[in-house]
Amino acid sequence: MISESDRDDARLIWDFHRMGHELKPCSVAVGLGSHDIGVAEVTADFYLRGLAPLIVFTGATSRTTVDLMPRGEAEHYKERAVELGVPASRILVEPLARNTGENLRFTRQLLSDANVTVTAVLLVSKPYEERRAYATARQVWPEVEIVSASAAVGYDEYARSIGDERLVIDMLVGALQRLLVYPEQSLVIYQDVPECVRAAYERLVVAGYTARLLR
Repeated sequence: MISESDRDDARLIWDFHRMGHELKPCSVAVGLGSHDIGVAEVTADFYLRGLAPLIVFTGATSRTTVDLMPRGEAEHYKERAVELGVPASRILVEPLARNTGENLRFTRQLLSDANVTVTAVLLVSKPYEERRAYATARQVWPEVEIVSASAAVGYDEYARSIGDERLVIDMLVGALQRLLVYPEQSLVIYQDVPECVRAAYERLVVAGYTARLLR
C-alpha cells in the first residue's frame, strides 16, 4: 500500500527530474529504450511535428523488458513509430545498448557512421529520466546541444498509465540515486540536488522503495 506521504515525496522527485526544456527543431530525435512504449510514441509525435528529420531508437533489453519487448526495445519502438506514421526510412535502430551511457555513445557512433551531421539532439526519455538522460548526454556527447524531452504528463497520470505505481516510485528513486553517485564515476555531469529532494529520496528509501537502487 502506497501512503499519501510516499506519493507526495514521489511527486517532489518527479518534478525535479523534469528539465523543462523548450522544444525546438534539432538534428535528430533520440528515443531511449525502456519498458515504456510511450517514449516511442512521443518521439514519433515530435518527428511528425517537424522537430527532427530523423529518429534513432536505442536499446537492447533489460530485466524489465525482456518479456515485454523480446526483439529489443529499439526494434519495438521502431514498429510503434511506423504504426503512428513515421516512415521506416527515417528511423535508425541501435540495438545493443544496455544502459544510458551506451545509448548515447552507440547512437553517436551510429550517426557518425551514417555521415549524419549533429548539432542538436532532441533526447526523448521517460519523464522521470529527463534529468539523468541530460546529465549523461552532457558527459559523453558534450559538443552537441541537448534538448531533454518526454511525455507532457504529471506523476499521477503517468503512474496510472503504467499500471504499477510502486515500480514508478522505485524508478524515480533509482534515477535520483544515479544522479547523486554517478558524477564521482564520470558517468554524468554533476547537478545540484536541493535538500528537499534529497530528504524525499531518503524517506522513500527508508520506506522500502529500493528495487532499482545500485547495491
